[in-house]
Amino acid sequence: MKKKYTSSDIEVLKGIEPVQKRPGMYTDTSNLNHLTQELIDNSVDEAISGHCSHIVITLHKDGFISVEDNGRGLPVDKHPEHNVSGIEVIMTNLHSGAKFSNKSYKFSGGLHGVGVSIVNALSESFQVTVFRQGDTQEYNMVFSNGDIKKKLSKKKKSLKKKSGTIIKFKANAKYFEKSSIDIHQLIKSVKAKSILQPNLLLELHDEVYGTGQSKYLHEGNLTDYLINSVATSEIIPDKGYSGNFKSEDYSIDWSIVWLTDNVEMIQESYVNLIPTTHGGTHVNSFRTALVESLREFSARKKLTPRNIKITPDDVMKNTSFVLSLKMINPQFAGQTKTKLQSSNISNIMTSKLRDSFEIWFNQNSVTSQIIAELVIKNAEDRINSASNSPKKKQLRNPLLPSRLSDCKTKDISQNELFLVEGDSAGGSAKQARDKKYQAILPLRGKILNTWELSSSKILDSKEVKDISTSIGVEPGSSDISNLRYGKICILADADSDGLHIATLLVALFTKHFESLINSGYIYIAKPPLFRIDYKRDTFYAVDDKSKDKIIDGLNIDDKNANLSITRFKGLGEMNPTQLRETTLSKQSRKLVQLQFSKKNIDHKIMNMLLKKKNYTERKSWLEKKGNLAYFE
Repeated sequence: MKKKYTSSDIEVLKGIEPVQKRPGMYTDTSNLNHLTQELIDNSVDEAISGHCSHIVITLHKDGFISVEDNGRGLPVDKHPEHNVSGIEVIMTNLHSGAKFSNKSYKFSGGLHGVGVSIVNALSESFQVTVFRQGDTQEYNMVFSNGDIKKKLSKKKKSLKKKSGTIIKFKANAKYFEKSSIDIHQLIKSVKAKSILQPNLLLELHDEVYGTGQSKYLHEGNLTDYLINSVATSEIIPDKGYSGNFKSEDYSIDWSIVWLTDNVEMIQESYVNLIPTTHGGTHVNSFRTALVESLREFSARKKLTPRNIKITPDDVMKNTSFVLSLKMINPQFAGQTKTKLQSSNISNIMTSKLRDSFEIWFNQNSVTSQIIAELVIKNAEDRINSASNSPKKKQLRNPLLPSRLSDCKTKDISQNELFLVEGDSAGGSAKQARDKKYQAILPLRGKILNTWELSSSKILDSKEVKDISTSIGVEPGSSDISNLRYGKICILADADSDGLHIATLLVALFTKHFESLINSGYIYIAKPPLFRIDYKRDTFYAVDDKSKDKIIDGLNIDDKNANLSITRFKGLGEMNPTQLRETTLSKQSRKLVQLQFSKKNIDHKIMNMLLKKKNYTERKSWLEKKGNLAYFE
């Protein structure tokens, strides 16, 4: 290291160099989805502005990805200040584009002027083809790692009326954990954009992952999409409830259904067709307006019992919704745009949404009363679970366990705690998690069998005490007001030892944290036991049955030369990327909510499994039905 520090040591990164120096600041480097999404969003911006009706995304066999649209085509004339073509300005300079004002785009997802230049900076090959309406030329330009490889050229095109842009790129593998696409997430995103922008045809041509060619064109509203997403559940109302309103600066569309089942809700939000997975201003306004209008309806109809106050969690517990906002100059938390921070529209949006909800509740009084009764039951369950046993004295500001890797958000509607078997798996989970809302608590070995112990006695176990302190609830207490996480997920290996540990944890919550199960806070995560590789495809299976089903679906036998089957010895054997995409990511994980079927039956089974004196009965049951000791 130099002893002297002078002005000559100061570096000024130019053009797109910052992206190559710190790619993680600008994109998700776990895979290529975000790069692809940046190009799709640019084409969708053309569609929102009324200049594009067709987008084609192609995943090529040679590793290239292309996005083609029939929009206006990128500008090819010289920029008045930079004296080079508009294409060159956009591709080689951060914070360049036509979306900082409202002259060319009113509503757009591209705001920072860095999206397509990020793709260029991180691609070993980046090719641009442009057709301008009314122009008889086809324009081409090629880049490599952000540098110009082939200057803008032109040749006569065969289709005089054709216009649009084609961008084809191959990412530089050194910037990414893996140079592949999460195909299921891409399909979901493409499908959602077709629904959010009616009459926009999107085609996905997959030459790599085996999904073939798909076309998405939607002419209706959001309700069909939402109802199809929750098709296996009973919904209220049976045809859903959708609405919208517009102003000069923004427009908002929504669809809502209430589910009677205790399943994970579909709660999706978008801004200018970009998914805002962490919500923000529009979701907060939507939630506030819904809660306030339902409270007002329940009070006016005198449905709410005395001494019960409906909370936001009571309302949102059974609510599935899709919310789409289009607005001028939205402010996002970062380049990945997962959270909206445009606080300037909060009050007016809340007011207009509340007016719309109140009108609908009053016009649909019978249905609204059913919804209100569902919400009031949630409130009653919450209050009853908090008063069933005497409140225990809470420690003030308890010191959290040192091995707890906590999440950043304190919003229990978002945050999650994973109780992970073993330090090795805990280390992988810490790297794989989303630090914003996912916390990890590694557990060392099998925890204490707490089934026959008192709630006060089990705190002698360090593992149990760490769990209790982390979640903010004491054993045996029905007071969950200090609960720190909205989801508490048991994550153990998929083998027999892992299932034993999971059973001990289920016993702990069943016997000593019953209120958390009644309120729907406890979940079982289902990690894969097998990884199945066939040619270029990768699949994961949670057990032998799932593995055999996947192999049967490929129409091959398990001796095929192109087939490779890996059995995970434990979670710690999985790398963070695998653990993220199979077990922690909301888009692909499998979570089972822990619920009581009939308490007397559940307790009878747990007695048989865990009471020391019941060893004869336990042995007999395991010999006959041991295969049932698995979380379906």
